[in-house]
Amino acid sequence: MSQLTTISGPSLDAPPPGPVTCLSRRAKAAIVVQFILKEGADIPLTALPEYLQMQLTQLLGEMRYIDRQTMNTVISEFTDELESIGLSFPGDIAGALSALDGKISDQTAHRLRKEAGVQQTGDPWKRVADLPIARLQDFVSSESIQVVAVMVSKLDVSKAADLLSNLPGDVARRITYAMSMTDAVTPDAADRIGLSLASQMDSEPPKAFRSHPSERVGAILNFSRAATREDLLTALDEEDKGFADEVRKSIFTFAHIPERMSAIDVPKLTRDLEQDTLAKVIAGAVAEVDRASVDFILSNISNRMSDTLREMSQDFGDIKPKEIEAAMNAVVRVIRDLADSGEITLNTSSENED
Repeated sequence: MSQLTTISGPSLDAPPPGPVTCLSRRAKAAIVVQFILKEGADIPLTALPEYLQMQLTQLLGEMRYIDRQTMNTVISEFTDELESIGLSFPGDIAGALSALDGKISDQTAHRLRKEAGVQQTGDPWKRVADLPIARLQDFVSSESIQVVAVMVSKLDVSKAADLLSNLPGDVARRITYAMSMTDAVTPDAADRIGLSLASQMDSEPPKAFRSHPSERVGAILNFSRAATREDLLTALDEEDKGFADEVRKSIFTFAHIPERMSAIDVPKLTRDLEQDTLAKVIAGAVAEVDRASVDFILSNISNRMSDTLREMSQDFGDIKPKEIEAAMNAVVRVIRDLADSGEITLNTSSENED
């Protein structure tokens, strides 16, 4: 793509067919682009500045034809130039920040972006769409209803539905009505709105923790002893009932498996978990909620595997409560890992309540 940027120039004097030496670099770039397009390949021309996209389009419209020998020579020059390049760099601070995304700390990236006066690159609407529902709700509160209507229209259907379902009824109704008047919104206006929302995201100071406090507390309590977990939740109820409820939503324990895990995902447990661990859980589960989770697992794996695990569980004698709890935590940990990697999706508490 960097070679194609050589099409810049003060005029668009497309030369007639003739020797390759008479062709400008802009004309050669147009030939390369036309050749690649004819081959059916995709070229990310949107990465070029807008004025270069315009010049390239106008040049393609003005040129008529070239002979095969000229085309082959231009293509050969282009490939030779590509092969002679040993290493290329982003060329500006914005490109460097994009290349180092995830490699340097958020705090360093934020400071460099602020000092250089550049915005984070990428499609602003994709960045907005990747935000959690809670952050999108902040935009609903701070922006005009017309801007919010455009934002909701840009979200995928499922995320837009989730957002509207989490808003007060009157607010959701006003947004949906405002969406009926978005036909007149031009692409430029939508882009400006997206860039405005993205700039607000860029201006936010970096946070030390990526996850919400309730998620961090819930993750800790997931692997705490049941008695300790209940004591802490009871204490949180007295201090901050709302926060305690958020923590409960983020907690996933062995007892939550039937209501939070999809039946079709259960066989993946037997792939990533040692059979001894599952057999130990089957042998040691006593509480009704734990037995329900065991039955859920056994009923959603193959009959052969289920029979094998039941036979293995009979070989265990008296199992200490700590060993049983450790085995259950191992099952939960594997489920969490599968969810974090995107292999499975856990149902939320609110979905179950509905």
